[in-house]
Amino acid sequence: MRNVGFRRQKGVALVLVLWILLLVTISTGAYTLTARMDQLDAHTVLSGTPARMAAEAGLNFAVLSLRDPDELTRLIPDGRSYFINFEGITVEVQVTDERGKLNVNAANEEVYIDLLTANGLDATEAELLAAAIADWVDSDEIERANGAELEAYEMAGFSVGPANRGFVMVEEMLQVMGMSWDLYSAMAPGLTVYSDSGVPDPAYAPMEALLALPDMTEEDARNFVAQRHSEESLSELELALPNGEVAKARGRGLTYSILAKATMPNGIWDQVEATIRLGGSSDGRPYRVLRWREGFHH
Repeated sequence: MRNVGFRRQKGVALVLVLWILLLVTISTGAYTLTARMDQLDAHTVLSGTPARMAAEAGLNFAVLSLRDPDELTRLIPDGRSYFINFEGITVEVQVTDERGKLNVNAANEEVYIDLLTANGLDATEAELLAAAIADWVDSDEIERANGAELEAYEMAGFSVGPANRGFVMVEEMLQVMGMSWDLYSAMAPGLTVYSDSGVPDPAYAPMEALLALPDMTEEDARNFVAQRHSEESLSELELALPNGEVAKARGRGLTYSILAKATMPNGIWDQVEATIRLGGSSDGRPYRVLRWREGFHH
């Protein structure tokens, strides 16, 4: 019996030793993996630093160009791509005059209905969502026909209701009853809170904003942008719209969105996006930043 007990103790001891060895192996492997990941992260960050600097240089180049009084050398602010080389790093720069986007606080329901139906909603869905947007931005709590005020949000289980003020940023639209992420994402590049008009100016409008214009289909918008980008200057732009009107550029704006994406030879890239307003700022810069987004990718 003693031999049996002794063998059992030896067996238990062996199992414990094996478990300890397994835990040590796992811990060592985890430490090695963590160290390797930290090393890769550090390498990625260090490798991406020149890309970030180049992207910011591209943005400042765009600002400098926008201040250029010579139209022939100034970047055209209609979203077309310009490519610049900074010491082997390729920087793509796009500038869009905010007048080309749809001001979400100034657009009326009819304009919203055109935009929403062009993005796949049926007439009834578009009318409901357009009314809900209008109820969100108006200052009263009176629910319009097909609209949605606080009671409707509460009945639908929302924790918040309409702000009854203008959108501070376009992302707020995601809180409107009936707005989905996919729909918002499809429209967002053509939306703004920084222009004055409730109708986008087609001379500068991205395709997503052109869809808010009457009778404009996605194919029409794509063709219109391609034709506009083929123009070397917008000063004499005269392009026909589907509803018979003619798009013409109207002077220079003050507020612009700038996207600068820098790609290194090894494929690592970084980008900055800013909405800026020309004119002096408190820190002495020739422009004021209204919105800033950045993203590192590799």
